[in-house]
Amino acid sequence: MRDQVETAQPKPVAADQRIVTLDVLRGAAVLGILAVNAAAFALPMMAIEMTSGQSPFPAGPNASGVAQWVVAVFFQQKFVTLFSMLFGVSVFLVGGERGDEAKGRVLRRRLLFLALFGLIHGAAFWYGDILLLYAWSGLFVMLMRSMPARPLIWIGAGATVLLATLQAGLMLLTARFPEAMSSGGASDGAVAASIAAYQSGWAGAALENLKAWAIAQGMSLLMYVFSTVPLMMLGLGLFKAGFFHGRVPTRVYGMLMVGGAAVLALLGVLEWLEIQAGAGGEATGGWAMAVASYPLIITLAYASALILLTTRGVGWLRRALAPVGRMAFTNYLTQTLIMTTIFYMPWGPRLFGQVDYPMQWAIVVGVWALQLIWSPLWLSKFTMGPFEWLWRRLSYGRDLPLRRTA
Repeated sequence: MRDQVETAQPKPVAADQRIVTLDVLRGAAVLGILAVNAAAFALPMMAIEMTSGQSPFPAGPNASGVAQWVVAVFFQQKFVTLFSMLFGVSVFLVGGERGDEAKGRVLRRRLLFLALFGLIHGAAFWYGDILLLYAWSGLFVMLMRSMPARPLIWIGAGATVLLATLQAGLMLLTARFPEAMSSGGASDGAVAASIAAYQSGWAGAALENLKAWAIAQGMSLLMYVFSTVPLMMLGLGLFKAGFFHGRVPTRVYGMLMVGGAAVLALLGVLEWLEIQAGAGGEATGGWAMAVASYPLIITLAYASALILLTTRGVGWLRRALAPVGRMAFTNYLTQTLIMTTIFYMPWGPRLFGQVDYPMQWAIVVGVWALQLIWSPLWLSKFTMGPFEWLWRRLSYGRDLPLRRTA
């Protein structure tokens, strides 16, 4: 009887039963997110806008401007959008249908402990944490996890496009009436004071991070949850429709790739005009920010390309990205440990405010290389990443094997 009870308990999916395309997409997402987050590790929150007059490394037709242009065009909001969609899939994979009470308990514990991880990560290490937002958003998505694919897709995509359109309109309005819409921004003195605080030692950096985290969390609760929940719904709907499995007709993936390429090209031109205008420029009348408000189109193009490459036999891509995706939670948190050590932890060189955008890219590429190498090496000896193991152990409420058996 005891063996029957234990067999009936929910358990994590076995390594040989994982959906490889999801791991590949998750791996690409966690690596792509770092390219955007690097500036938030290296500079004060008020100084990382591409055309910010307070940035220590202002934009312009120079190496710094080109580095920022690459992030703004190819990475900004694209990979966090993908990560959010994939988290919606995980809500269903872990929680199952709403009628499955055993899996539902696991899902609730999973979200609870994710919130705890997020609190520690954001308040004590880095203000840009996304885990608490995902835990909060997941509470809403878990109530909708048994909805069919079609309404999930229509509601998720519709709400995402609506919010993007409102944001685009606000960007155009801000560009047209900058005096009326401006809140004043941060002064050069405030930026310098923030840099000094981060460089002063553990206490100063911790307090400065805590203040930025409080502001960021306020924005998350007030705004970002309304955009994150629809993305999770859309991701779950696409999963149920077979999109992430590669089961959608190839022409659909092709159409999404063509549409995304067109938006990407337009965004590239507009952002370059802004770069050339320099700090504080409004060369495009707000159209660059307006087009940037629709990252979903480019994200779906990226996902389509990766799915086709993964399902059509491009083995090297699968071998490179899938291990990173299987350890996405660990890799996300270790990115923070590496970056905060470099920029403001007391045991590191404390380079906060001193590393320009090209050098930030050099660091990002270095971290990418480390995670692309260490993820398969770790998984050759262990069943999952160390933080995945801890999170799942807490979620399932029992011990789980970490080391691979012979």
